[in-house]
Amino acid sequence: MPSTKSPRPEPGSLLELSPKALRAWLAERGLPVYRATQILAWVYRRGAASFAAMTDLPRELRAELEGTFAFPELVPTRVSRSADHTRKLLFDLGDGNAIESVLIPDPPRLTLCISSQAGCAMDCGFCATAQLGLRRNLSSVEIAGQVRAAQAQLDPDERITNLVFMGMGEPLHNYDAVVEAIATISSDWGIGISARRITVSTVGLVPRMLRLVTDTAALLAVSLTATTDELRDRLMPVNRRYPLAELMGMCRSLPIPQRRRITFEYVMLDGVNDSLDDARRLVRLLTGIRSKVNLIPFNPFPGTDFRPSAPEVIERFQRLLLDANVNATVRRSRGRDIQAACGQLALANRDGDVAPICLLYTSDAADE
Repeated sequence: MPSTKSPRPEPGSLLELSPKALRAWLAERGLPVYRATQILAWVYRRGAASFAAMTDLPRELRAELEGTFAFPELVPTRVSRSADHTRKLLFDLGDGNAIESVLIPDPPRLTLCISSQAGCAMDCGFCATAQLGLRRNLSSVEIAGQVRAAQAQLDPDERITNLVFMGMGEPLHNYDAVVEAIATISSDWGIGISARRITVSTVGLVPRMLRLVTDTAALLAVSLTATTDELRDRLMPVNRRYPLAELMGMCRSLPIPQRRRITFEYVMLDGVNDSLDDARRLVRLLTGIRSKVNLIPFNPFPGTDFRPSAPEVIERFQRLLLDANVNATVRRSRGRDIQAACGQLALANRDGDVAPICLLYTSDAADE
């Protein structure tokens, strides 16, 4: 069985330059704490290409850093551009695994969708990533590195405004690395994208939902997709551990700030979850929760028996929600021609070449 842990350096090899590892290393040498902020700012804010470029650090310290830490560098092996201007970045992780990030233009916003794991353990029936299983967790450096690499692809007049953890993997299954990455991405010394413009999507790992909204200012999105335990058990096995009553009870009790909402993602599956009775049950489930619903047309992938709901069916479903005063939006697929649309993925083939990989439940970004 493949390891689910982030890769650890072999003895004698270089360490990853995570904030935690850097601060511990500096403390062991009795060096001031501010050096960590200085070094990390060079990497993430000033775009340094090496430790040698950090000219306000002592030469001896730069040499020690060079011999101890691997300089954070995640470079896409392929950048695909869609006719709708979506850009997909493919990253070979160098260990037989690969991930993708997607830049989604929706002026005036530019949203980056990133991955938190190589593969996924949640086994959702409508998601192509489930076919991979979980290969391993990404480190916080690999997660934040996707943002740094995407920034390098931007035109001079572009900037990333929103970030969504909606790519490969279940973010709350890799909790510590995701939270550390959010700190890097949102801090003044880091990338500087406000945590209030970062959305973390989960299938419903209930205990960690409370931790997330307590530990970070990120927005929460819940992949729901069914309105009965019987159906959700089949579509999303996590429901057998955290059934709907427990999941929705947690959503009601979360200390969400007054002007913010929980986003519920609902993948529309023809003849499975798209009836008006489903819509009525969804209204009842959301009672008492400040929420918005993203209705996501299903994108088929090889081997699936599911089909997308017809546009007129989705429209009727949305209309019932709106009439019940539920904020509901239909999300159009982006990047379908470059396999960057909702639920599309790829694997490393038998020859070791990296093919396009999984992504996006939704192209939604934080609206706040």
